[in-house]
Amino acid sequence: MQRLACTERDDWRLTAEACGFDFHTIDGERYWDERAHYAFTLQEIELGIEAPTAEIDAMCLELVGRAVGDETYLRRLKIPETFWPLIRDSWHSDEGSLYGRLDLSFDGHGPAKLLEYNADTPTSIFEAAVFQWTWLEQAIERNIVAADCDQFNSIHERLIQRWTELGEGHHLHLAGTTESSEDAGTLAYLEDTASQAGLSTTLIDIEDIGWREDGGGFVDLDGRDIALAFKLYPWEWMFRETFGLKLPQAQTRWIEPPWKAVLSNKGILPLLWQMFPGHPNLLPAFFEDDPKAAGLGDCFVRKPLYSREGANVALIRDGTAVVQQDGPYGGEGYIRQAYAPLPSLANSYPVLGSWLVDHTPCGLSIREDENPITGNSSRFLPHTII
Repeated sequence: MQRLACTERDDWRLTAEACGFDFHTIDGERYWDERAHYAFTLQEIELGIEAPTAEIDAMCLELVGRAVGDETYLRRLKIPETFWPLIRDSWHSDEGSLYGRLDLSFDGHGPAKLLEYNADTPTSIFEAAVFQWTWLEQAIERNIVAADCDQFNSIHERLIQRWTELGEGHHLHLAGTTESSEDAGTLAYLEDTASQAGLSTTLIDIEDIGWREDGGGFVDLDGRDIALAFKLYPWEWMFRETFGLKLPQAQTRWIEPPWKAVLSNKGILPLLWQMFPGHPNLLPAFFEDDPKAAGLGDCFVRKPLYSREGANVALIRDGTAVVQQDGPYGGEGYIRQAYAPLPSLANSYPVLGSWLVDHTPCGLSIREDENPITGNSSRFLPHTII
Protein backbone atom coordinates (compact mmCIF):
# COMPACT_ATOMS: atom_id res chain seq x y z
CA MET A 1 0.00 0.00 0.00
CA GLN A 2 1.47 3.29 -1.12
CA ARG A 3 0.35 6.90 -1.36
CA LEU A 4 1.63 8.16 -4.70
CA ALA A 5 1.64 11.82 -5.71
CA CYS A 6 0.31 12.43 -9.21
CA THR A 7 -0.78 15.19 -11.55
CA GLU A 8 -4.39 16.24 -11.29
CA ARG A 9 -6.54 16.63 -14.40
CA ASP A 10 -6.83 20.29 -15.28
CA ASP A 11 -10.54 19.85 -16.05
CA TRP A 12 -11.54 17.66 -13.14
CA ARG A 13 -13.92 20.25 -11.65
CA LEU A 14 -15.76 20.64 -14.94
CA THR A 15 -15.88 16.86 -15.27
CA ALA A 16 -17.30 16.57 -11.76
CA GLU A 17 -19.97 19.19 -12.27
CA ALA A 18 -20.97 17.75 -15.64
CA CYS A 19 -21.89 14.47 -13.97
CA GLY A 20 -23.67 16.03 -10.99
CA PHE A 21 -20.80 15.78 -8.51
CA ASP A 22 -21.29 19.32 -7.23
CA PHE A 23 -20.09 18.67 -3.67
CA HIS A 24 -16.49 18.08 -4.78
CA THR A 25 -15.51 21.09 -2.65
CA ILE A 26 -16.83 21.61 0.89
CA ASP A 27 -16.55 24.99 2.64
CA GLY A 28 -13.91 26.05 0.15
CA GLU A 29 -11.74 22.99 0.79
CA ARG A 30 -11.21 20.01 -1.50
CA TYR A 31 -13.37 17.02 -0.76
CA TRP A 32 -12.30 15.20 -3.93
CA ASP A 33 -8.50 15.24 -4.15
CA GLU A 34 -6.61 13.59 -7.03
CA ARG A 35 -3.20 15.13 -6.38
CA ALA A 36 -2.33 11.68 -5.04
CA HIS A 37 -3.77 8.19 -5.17
CA TYR A 38 -3.42 5.06 -3.07
CA ALA A 39 -1.87 2.08 -4.82
CA PHE A 40 -2.32 -1.56 -3.78
CA THR A 41 -1.12 -4.91 -5.01
CA LEU A 42 -3.74 -7.41 -6.12
CA GLN A 43 -2.82 -9.61 -3.16
CA GLU A 44 -3.45 -6.73 -0.74
CA ILE A 45 -6.88 -6.20 -2.26
CA GLU A 46 -7.93 -9.86 -2.43
CA LEU A 47 -6.45 -11.15 0.83
CA GLY A 48 -6.08 -7.99 2.90
CA ILE A 49 -9.39 -6.25 2.15
CA GLU A 50 -11.86 -8.31 0.11
CA ALA A 51 -11.69 -11.57 2.07
CA PRO A 52 -11.80 -9.93 5.54
CA THR A 53 -14.72 -7.76 4.43
CA ALA A 54 -16.75 -10.85 3.53
CA GLU A 55 -15.82 -12.53 6.81
CA ILE A 56 -16.73 -9.49 8.93
CA ASP A 57 -20.07 -9.14 7.14
CA ALA A 58 -20.83 -12.81 7.82
CA MET A 59 -20.07 -12.27 11.52
CA CYS A 60 -22.38 -9.26 11.52
CA LEU A 61 -25.21 -11.30 10.04
CA GLU A 62 -24.67 -13.93 12.72
CA LEU A 63 -24.93 -11.17 15.31
CA VAL A 64 -28.27 -9.99 13.89
CA GLY A 65 -29.59 -13.54 14.02
CA ARG A 66 -28.72 -13.70 17.71
CA ALA A 67 -30.01 -10.23 18.50
CA VAL A 68 -33.50 -10.71 17.08
CA GLY A 69 -33.89 -13.79 19.25
CA ASP A 70 -32.53 -12.30 22.46
CA GLU A 71 -33.91 -9.03 23.79
CA THR A 72 -30.81 -8.44 25.91
CA TYR A 73 -28.94 -7.57 22.72
CA LEU A 74 -31.60 -5.11 21.56
CA ARG A 75 -31.79 -3.57 25.00
CA ARG A 76 -28.00 -3.21 25.10
CA LEU A 77 -28.11 -1.41 21.76
CA LYS A 78 -30.74 1.00 23.14
CA ILE A 79 -33.18 0.18 20.34
CA PRO A 80 -36.70 1.24 21.43
CA GLU A 81 -38.74 -1.79 22.46
CA THR A 82 -41.68 -0.62 20.34
CA PHE A 83 -39.72 -1.51 17.21
CA TRP A 84 -38.36 -4.91 18.23
CA PRO A 85 -41.16 -6.79 16.42
CA LEU A 86 -40.57 -4.71 13.26
CA ILE A 87 -36.87 -5.59 13.31
CA ARG A 88 -37.53 -9.23 14.12
CA ASP A 89 -40.15 -9.62 11.38
CA SER A 90 -37.94 -8.01 8.74
CA TRP A 91 -35.15 -10.46 9.58
CA HIS A 92 -37.34 -13.54 9.59
CA SER A 93 -38.94 -12.39 6.32
CA ASP A 94 -35.45 -12.25 4.82
CA GLU A 95 -35.92 -8.66 3.66
CA GLY A 96 -33.02 -7.84 1.37
CA SER A 97 -30.20 -5.35 1.80
CA LEU A 98 -28.83 -3.15 -0.96
CA TYR A 99 -25.43 -2.06 0.28
CA GLY A 100 -23.12 -1.17 3.16
CA ARG A 101 -19.58 -0.02 3.88
CA LEU A 102 -17.05 -1.26 6.39
CA ASP A 103 -14.52 1.31 7.57
CA LEU A 104 -11.15 -0.34 8.06
CA SER A 105 -7.71 0.50 9.34
CA PHE A 106 -5.18 -1.10 7.00
CA ASP A 107 -1.52 -0.44 6.26
CA GLY A 108 -0.68 -3.29 3.88
CA HIS A 109 1.23 -5.21 6.54
CA GLY A 110 -0.95 -6.45 9.40
CA PRO A 111 -4.59 -7.56 9.13
CA ALA A 112 -7.29 -4.99 8.39
CA LYS A 113 -9.14 -3.91 11.54
CA LEU A 114 -12.84 -3.03 11.65
CA LEU A 115 -13.35 0.52 12.90
CA GLU A 116 -17.11 0.60 12.29
CA TYR A 117 -19.83 -0.59 9.94
CA ASN A 118 -21.85 1.95 7.97
CA ALA A 119 -24.70 -0.49 7.50
CA ASP A 120 -27.73 1.73 7.05
CA THR A 121 -27.04 5.03 5.26
CA PRO A 122 -23.52 5.08 3.82
CA THR A 123 -22.77 8.00 1.52
CA SER A 124 -19.76 8.62 -0.81
CA ILE A 125 -20.97 5.79 -3.04
CA PHE A 126 -21.15 7.92 -6.20
CA GLU A 127 -17.54 8.99 -5.74
CA ALA A 128 -16.51 5.39 -5.11
CA ALA A 129 -18.52 3.74 -7.88
CA VAL A 130 -18.34 6.30 -10.68
CA PHE A 131 -16.08 9.29 -10.25
CA GLN A 132 -12.94 7.46 -9.18
CA TRP A 133 -13.46 5.01 -12.06
CA THR A 134 -13.75 7.96 -14.45
CA TRP A 135 -10.52 9.28 -12.92
CA LEU A 136 -8.77 5.96 -13.57
CA GLU A 137 -9.86 5.81 -17.21
CA GLN A 138 -8.77 9.38 -17.89
CA ALA A 139 -5.58 9.04 -15.83
CA ILE A 140 -4.57 6.11 -18.03
CA GLU A 141 -5.47 8.00 -21.21
CA ARG A 142 -3.41 11.00 -20.07
CA ASN A 143 -0.43 8.97 -18.85
CA ILE A 144 -0.96 10.06 -15.27
CA VAL A 145 -0.85 6.42 -14.16
CA ALA A 146 0.47 3.32 -15.89
CA ALA A 147 -1.64 1.75 -18.63
CA ASP A 148 -1.93 -1.57 -16.77
CA CYS A 149 -3.43 -0.07 -13.59
CA ASP A 150 -6.75 -1.43 -12.41
CA GLN A 151 -9.20 -0.66 -9.60
CA PHE A 152 -11.19 -2.73 -7.11
CA ASN A 153 -14.56 -1.47 -8.26
CA SER A 154 -17.63 -3.30 -9.55
CA ILE A 155 -20.02 -1.28 -7.37
CA HIS A 156 -22.00 0.26 -10.21
CA GLU A 157 -22.74 -2.98 -12.03
CA ARG A 158 -23.64 -4.79 -8.82
CA LEU A 159 -26.03 -2.03 -7.74
CA ILE A 160 -27.94 -2.31 -11.01
CA GLN A 161 -28.13 -6.08 -10.67
CA ARG A 162 -29.27 -5.84 -7.05
CA TRP A 163 -32.04 -3.38 -7.90
CA THR A 164 -33.45 -5.87 -10.41
CA GLU A 165 -33.73 -8.38 -7.57
CA LEU A 166 -35.09 -6.03 -4.91
CA GLY A 167 -37.45 -3.98 -7.01
CA GLU A 168 -38.88 -6.27 -9.66
CA GLY A 169 -42.47 -5.30 -10.36
CA HIS A 170 -42.47 -2.36 -7.93
CA HIS A 171 -42.34 1.42 -8.16
CA LEU A 172 -39.42 2.68 -6.06
CA HIS A 173 -39.52 5.78 -3.90
CA LEU A 174 -36.18 7.21 -2.77
CA ALA A 175 -36.33 9.43 0.30
CA GLY A 176 -33.85 11.49 2.25
CA THR A 177 -32.86 15.00 3.25
CA THR A 178 -32.71 16.59 -0.18
CA GLU A 179 -31.46 19.96 1.08
CA SER A 180 -28.08 18.31 1.75
CA SER A 181 -26.06 18.36 -1.47
CA GLU A 182 -24.23 15.16 -0.52
CA ASP A 183 -27.43 13.31 0.36
CA ALA A 184 -29.20 14.65 -2.73
CA GLY A 185 -26.27 13.53 -4.89
CA THR A 186 -26.31 10.07 -3.33
CA LEU A 187 -30.06 9.74 -3.85
CA ALA A 188 -29.78 10.92 -7.47
CA TYR A 189 -27.08 8.36 -8.17
CA LEU A 190 -28.97 5.48 -6.60
CA GLU A 191 -32.11 6.56 -8.47
CA ASP A 192 -30.10 6.42 -11.69
CA THR A 193 -28.87 2.89 -10.97
CA ALA A 194 -32.43 1.79 -10.15
CA SER A 195 -33.66 3.33 -13.41
CA GLN A 196 -30.95 1.46 -15.31
CA ALA A 197 -32.29 -1.70 -13.67
CA GLY A 198 -35.70 -0.96 -15.20
CA LEU A 199 -37.49 0.39 -12.12
CA SER A 200 -39.82 3.38 -12.22
CA THR A 201 -38.84 5.84 -9.50
CA THR A 202 -39.92 8.87 -7.48
CA LEU A 203 -37.51 11.02 -5.48
CA ILE A 204 -39.04 12.57 -2.37
CA ASP A 205 -37.85 14.52 0.66
CA ILE A 206 -38.33 12.47 3.82
CA GLU A 207 -40.40 15.30 5.32
CA ASP A 208 -42.88 15.11 2.43
CA ILE A 209 -43.93 11.54 3.14
CA GLY A 210 -47.53 11.48 4.29
CA TRP A 211 -49.91 8.98 5.89
CA ARG A 212 -53.18 7.69 4.50
CA GLU A 213 -55.64 7.44 7.38
CA ASP A 214 -58.19 5.41 5.43
CA GLY A 215 -56.65 1.98 5.42
CA GLY A 216 -53.28 3.24 6.63
CA GLY A 217 -50.01 3.47 4.78
CA PHE A 218 -47.34 5.94 3.71
CA VAL A 219 -47.97 8.06 0.60
CA ASP A 220 -46.09 10.58 -1.52
CA LEU A 221 -47.18 14.12 -2.41
CA ASP A 222 -49.41 12.78 -5.18
CA GLY A 223 -51.19 10.42 -2.82
CA ARG A 224 -49.45 7.40 -4.31
CA ASP A 225 -48.88 4.50 -1.93
CA ILE A 226 -45.24 3.91 -1.03
CA ALA A 227 -44.82 0.16 -1.38
CA LEU A 228 -41.03 0.04 -1.79
CA ALA A 229 -38.78 2.78 -0.43
CA PHE A 230 -35.06 3.37 -0.26
CA LYS A 231 -34.32 5.73 2.64
CA LEU A 232 -31.14 7.70 3.12
CA TYR A 233 -32.25 8.45 6.64
CA PRO A 234 -31.10 6.51 9.71
CA TRP A 235 -33.42 4.08 11.42
CA GLU A 236 -32.67 5.61 14.82
CA TRP A 237 -33.97 8.94 13.51
CA MET A 238 -37.05 7.33 11.99
CA PHE A 239 -37.84 5.65 15.31
CA ARG A 240 -37.95 9.10 16.95
CA GLU A 241 -40.07 10.81 14.29
CA THR A 242 -43.76 11.52 14.80
CA PHE A 243 -44.64 8.98 12.11
CA GLY A 244 -42.23 6.46 13.61
CA LEU A 245 -44.98 4.76 15.60
CA LYS A 246 -46.79 4.09 12.32
CA LEU A 247 -43.87 2.11 10.87
CA PRO A 248 -45.13 -1.26 12.16
CA GLN A 249 -48.59 -0.60 10.68
CA ALA A 250 -47.40 0.26 7.17
CA GLN A 251 -47.00 -2.20 4.32
CA THR A 252 -43.93 -0.35 3.00
CA ARG A 253 -40.86 -2.49 2.38
CA TRP A 254 -37.80 -0.46 3.31
CA ILE A 255 -34.27 -0.49 1.93
CA GLU A 256 -32.24 -0.74 4.06
CA PRO A 257 -34.56 -3.13 5.98
CA PRO A 258 -35.36 -2.61 9.68
CA TRP A 259 -32.95 -5.36 10.80
CA LYS A 260 -30.11 -3.10 9.64
CA ALA A 261 -30.92 -0.96 12.72
CA VAL A 262 -29.00 -3.58 14.70
CA LEU A 263 -25.84 -3.11 12.64
CA SER A 264 -25.93 0.69 12.29
CA ASN A 265 -24.94 0.99 15.93
CA LYS A 266 -21.46 1.19 17.44
CA GLY A 267 -22.67 -1.25 20.08
CA ILE A 268 -22.05 -4.07 17.60
CA LEU A 269 -18.31 -3.55 18.13
CA PRO A 270 -18.24 -4.90 21.71
CA LEU A 271 -20.86 -7.52 20.81
CA LEU A 272 -18.73 -8.81 17.93
CA TRP A 273 -15.67 -8.89 20.19
CA GLN A 274 -17.69 -10.85 22.75
CA MET A 275 -18.81 -13.33 20.08
CA PHE A 276 -15.44 -13.63 18.31
CA PRO A 277 -12.78 -12.76 20.89
CA GLY A 278 -9.31 -12.35 19.44
CA HIS A 279 -10.47 -12.33 15.82
CA PRO A 280 -7.65 -10.78 13.76
CA ASN A 281 -9.96 -8.31 11.98
CA LEU A 282 -11.61 -7.03 15.16
CA LEU A 283 -10.40 -4.64 17.83
CA PRO A 284 -11.08 -5.21 21.52
CA ALA A 285 -14.18 -3.22 22.39
CA PHE A 286 -16.49 -2.92 25.41
CA PHE A 287 -19.53 -0.98 26.50
CA GLU A 288 -18.35 1.86 28.68
CA ASP A 289 -20.18 0.55 31.74
CA ASP A 290 -18.56 -2.89 31.38
CA PRO A 291 -15.82 -3.38 34.01
CA LYS A 292 -13.74 -5.07 31.30
CA ALA A 293 -13.42 -1.71 29.55
CA ALA A 294 -10.79 -0.81 32.13
CA GLY A 295 -8.57 -3.42 30.50
CA LEU A 296 -8.03 -1.04 27.56
CA GLY A 297 -6.03 1.20 29.88
CA ASP A 298 -5.88 4.94 29.32
CA CYS A 299 -5.50 4.83 25.52
CA PHE A 300 -8.62 4.03 23.50
CA VAL A 301 -11.27 5.49 21.20
CA ARG A 302 -14.57 6.51 22.77
CA LYS A 303 -17.59 6.31 20.46
CA PRO A 304 -21.29 6.96 21.05
CA LEU A 305 -23.68 4.16 20.18
CA TYR A 306 -25.16 6.42 17.51
CA SER A 307 -22.95 8.80 15.58
CA ARG A 308 -22.51 10.15 12.04
CA GLU A 309 -19.35 11.38 10.32
CA GLY A 310 -17.17 10.98 13.42
CA ALA A 311 -19.33 13.23 15.61
CA ASN A 312 -18.68 12.91 19.37
CA VAL A 313 -15.86 10.42 18.76
CA ALA A 314 -12.80 11.03 20.95
CA LEU A 315 -9.27 9.64 20.91
CA ILE A 316 -8.20 9.22 24.52
CA ARG A 317 -4.53 9.12 25.50
CA ASP A 318 -3.32 9.10 29.09
CA GLY A 319 -6.92 9.56 30.12
CA THR A 320 -7.35 12.81 28.15
CA ALA A 321 -9.16 13.49 24.88
CA VAL A 322 -6.34 14.55 22.53
CA VAL A 323 -8.56 14.55 19.42
CA GLN A 324 -12.30 14.99 19.57
CA GLN A 325 -15.15 15.80 17.19
CA ASP A 326 -18.08 17.78 18.53
CA GLY A 327 -21.63 16.74 17.81
CA PRO A 328 -25.12 16.00 19.16
CA TYR A 329 -24.69 12.31 20.00
CA GLY A 330 -23.98 10.32 23.13
CA GLY A 331 -27.27 10.33 25.01
CA GLU A 332 -27.71 6.58 24.57
CA GLY A 333 -24.25 5.76 25.90
CA TYR A 334 -20.74 5.02 24.67
CA ILE A 335 -18.44 2.17 23.82
CA ARG A 336 -14.67 2.02 24.12
CA GLN A 337 -12.60 0.49 21.35
CA ALA A 338 -8.90 -0.28 21.41
CA TYR A 339 -6.91 2.34 19.55
CA ALA A 340 -5.58 1.09 16.21
CA PRO A 341 -3.20 3.74 14.86
CA LEU A 342 -4.02 4.59 11.28
CA PRO A 343 -1.08 4.56 8.89
CA SER A 344 0.41 8.00 8.39
CA LEU A 345 1.34 8.73 4.79
CA ALA A 346 2.38 12.24 3.73
CA ASN A 347 1.09 13.51 7.09
CA SER A 348 -2.37 12.12 6.33
CA TYR A 349 -4.35 9.34 7.99
CA PRO A 350 -6.33 7.17 5.54
CA VAL A 351 -9.41 5.14 6.41
CA LEU A 352 -10.41 2.48 3.89
CA GLY A 353 -14.08 2.10 3.04
CA SER A 354 -14.79 -1.43 1.83
CA TRP A 355 -18.10 -1.58 -0.01
CA LEU A 356 -20.56 -4.45 -0.15
CA VAL A 357 -23.56 -4.80 -2.45
CA ASP A 358 -25.86 -7.67 -1.51
CA HIS A 359 -23.21 -8.75 1.02
CA THR A 360 -20.58 -9.12 -1.71
CA PRO A 361 -17.36 -7.07 -1.35
CA CYS A 362 -17.03 -5.06 -4.54
CA GLY A 363 -15.20 -1.78 -4.14
CA LEU A 364 -12.95 0.51 -2.20
CA SER A 365 -13.00 4.15 -1.21
CA ILE A 366 -10.38 6.05 0.75
CA ARG A 367 -10.88 9.07 2.99
CA GLU A 368 -7.91 10.83 4.52
CA ASP A 369 -7.37 13.67 6.95
CA GLU A 370 -4.61 15.32 8.95
CA ASN A 371 -6.84 14.41 11.89
CA PRO A 372 -6.94 10.71 12.87
CA ILE A 373 -10.74 10.93 13.22
CA THR A 374 -12.41 10.93 9.81
CA GLY A 375 -15.11 13.58 9.50
CA ASN A 376 -17.59 14.90 6.96
CA SER A 377 -15.04 17.01 5.10
CA SER A 378 -12.18 14.48 5.05
CA ARG A 379 -10.74 14.19 1.56
CA PHE A 380 -11.66 11.42 -0.86
CA LEU A 381 -8.71 10.05 -2.85
CA PRO A 382 -8.88 7.51 -5.68
CA HIS A 383 -7.02 4.21 -5.70
CA THR A 384 -5.35 1.86 -8.13
CA ILE A 385 -4.25 -1.75 -8.26
CA ILE A 386 -0.69 -1.89 -9.61
